[in-house]
Amino acid sequence: MVQLHCNFLVTTLTCLATGALIGAAQGYWIAYFKIPSFIVTLAGMLVFKGLALALLGGQSLGPFSSVFQKLSSGFIPEFLPRLGHYNMTSLLLGIFAGAAMVIASLRNRARYERNGIEIEPLPLFIGKNLAVFGIIVYLATLIASYRGLPNVLIIMALLIGLYSFVTSRTTIGRQIYAVGGNVRAAKLSGIRTERLTFLTFVNMGVLAALGGLIFAARLNTATPKAGLGFELDVIAACFIGGASAYGGVGRVGGAVIGALIMGLMNNGMSILGIGIDYQQVLKGLVLLGAVCVDVYNQRRA
Repeated sequence: MVQLHCNFLVTTLTCLATGALIGAAQGYWIAYFKIPSFIVTLAGMLVFKGLALALLGGQSLGPFSSVFQKLSSGFIPEFLPRLGHYNMTSLLLGIFAGAAMVIASLRNRARYERNGIEIEPLPLFIGKNLAVFGIIVYLATLIASYRGLPNVLIIMALLIGLYSFVTSRTTIGRQIYAVGGNVRAAKLSGIRTERLTFLTFVNMGVLAALGGLIFAARLNTATPKAGLGFELDVIAACFIGGASAYGGVGRVGGAVIGALIMGLMNNGMSILGIGIDYQQVLKGLVLLGAVCVDVYNQRRA
């Protein structure tokens, strides 16, 4: 976009394809050569950080087009007349999202009842869903009173909805959990574990590329130092959200909640004036605590 003046859409698709190739390159060694994924991805982090540094010549590159910047800093257009200080499109989308979550929860409860699975008491279920709906509508009201829903929030919501459905309601999602829990048992049950692992890493490469695009659009520059230290926050967010170090456990929503907690920690510590040195100490202790809880739960089970 900066040097060759490519269209932002062509650039975005090229970056996503590059992310898929990087995910495939790493997934190939993990799936077919059985090299531990931690080692492969650690080596990949060092390799591609070095390549990014070489490609940019150790300098930042920008600015980007205003259209590309909207990927991170833009807001959805307003299709309905404003009501006072509120963007009605954003407000209605928030109400719809809250109602959709309640309906999905009701359907899951009905499915559990049909299959004889133990469910929570009805008053607790109603109270929890009313609280969730109220929080979503309240947040939508705050957002609608400003400039409306940001584009990055829409992207995140779509990804959460898509991957929550895939992991909980599709065969491939259940197979991914099975491979994560016990790859040998999954293979003996007929799952093509190599291909599934390979495609999972391709998928993660695309998501990492999308995250890089959004971050670059937010910074309005490409810098070799972008994302430095994010891996610690991501790992901590997953464990705080309920993922297991032993695999096969965790939900998309839990990872999102973990990410929100880590974001609140980072912002809160910055507001309180805690130095970056002690911030790293505290985040390391949080990560250690989350893993200790996971290990304790595994032993108790």
